[in-house]
Amino acid sequence: MPTIRPNRWSVLAVLFLSRTAMGFQFQSVASSAAVLAHALSIDYTEIGTLIGLYTLPGVVIALPGGMLDRRLGDRQICVAGLALMIAGALLFAFGASTVAGFAGRLVSGTGAVLFNLVLTKMVADWFAGREIVTAMGVILASWPFGIALALVTQPPLAAHLGWQAVMAATAAFCAVAAVLVMAFYREPPHAAAARQVPASAGATRLWRDMVPASLAGTLWGGFNLGLVVFFSFAPGLLLEHGLTPARASALVSLGLWVSMASVPLGSWLAERSGYPQAGIVGFSMASAIVLVLLVYGSAPAALCALMGLTIGPPAGAIMALPAAVLPPHRRAFGLGIFYTTYYGVMAVGPAMAGWCRDHWQTAAAAILFGAIAYLAIVPLFLLFKISAASARAP
Repeated sequence: MPTIRPNRWSVLAVLFLSRTAMGFQFQSVASSAAVLAHALSIDYTEIGTLIGLYTLPGVVIALPGGMLDRRLGDRQICVAGLALMIAGALLFAFGASTVAGFAGRLVSGTGAVLFNLVLTKMVADWFAGREIVTAMGVILASWPFGIALALVTQPPLAAHLGWQAVMAATAAFCAVAAVLVMAFYREPPHAAAARQVPASAGATRLWRDMVPASLAGTLWGGFNLGLVVFFSFAPGLLLEHGLTPARASALVSLGLWVSMASVPLGSWLAERSGYPQAGIVGFSMASAIVLVLLVYGSAPAALCALMGLTIGPPAGAIMALPAAVLPPHRRAFGLGIFYTTYYGVMAVGPAMAGWCRDHWQTAAAAILFGAIAYLAIVPLFLLFKISAASARAP
């Protein structure tokens, strides 16, 4: 393959398109939930569990994945993760059973963990110290882009061709992403030098860095849990309010389409303001208020759009937190800790939201659970600030 010398913005474009496939695959269960529940005779607690299984492997895979990345390199681990995402989707589609569904989501989730961890490191390596909040905001917009694309395409695909077609479509999307990464990604010049420094260098400081890294991961988990609850259960809430299925999905999709602009633009504005972390607290609280209003409000279109706006400014700032405390030679290991705690939250959270929905027999209970997740960000962020200051102390 000919040598390609990309700049950091072209690298970001390739990674954006590739990460879109992960959002598209993650949403596949929620988008085809009604058809899937009927075909496999499962309830919404099990649907929530299937959603959570996509992130469950991160609890045990993220940390060894970070260590493995130092040995094999970013591109190789990234493509291996995409290959597992393809295999899991095909197992789910052609197994056509509850057991195959659970197994397929675990396999796909394992691949997604490796893919997402390494992709985050790729962005950090290319942008650390220069526009990193903006770059993280741009790459994070690929997740709602994939989900919004899924909300528009997957429900009609499931209705006309069956839920198996939805899972097969996610496998095809991941295959395209693998080709893009193999063809166009190159690591930055300094990345090879960083791998030569042992991850254990400065062991005392290594463990001091892990505390804020784990808190940042928990914080990021709470932020994403609130978002997952929104796009997974808000359509059901709007159905309870009397909207048609097509209208409900379209309104939730509107919020996600808005977030595709608000996440990169909000991150850029937050970085330019010089106070990107201040928006973490304020806008997370605003997201919680929007979810509460969505349960009791009468303007769902405006509230869904507002949800897309409020999640924008904090996203890039939260994802930039690990880079603030992790030097390049410990970045892969530290991000392993970050994603271990993040995936722990995301593995349990959706199932708890599904339980709330089943227990109270209304999607409003799940939405209020999501609001609580956003409110929890405030004390978590304060704890992160304290631990980060302690880690930087001599």
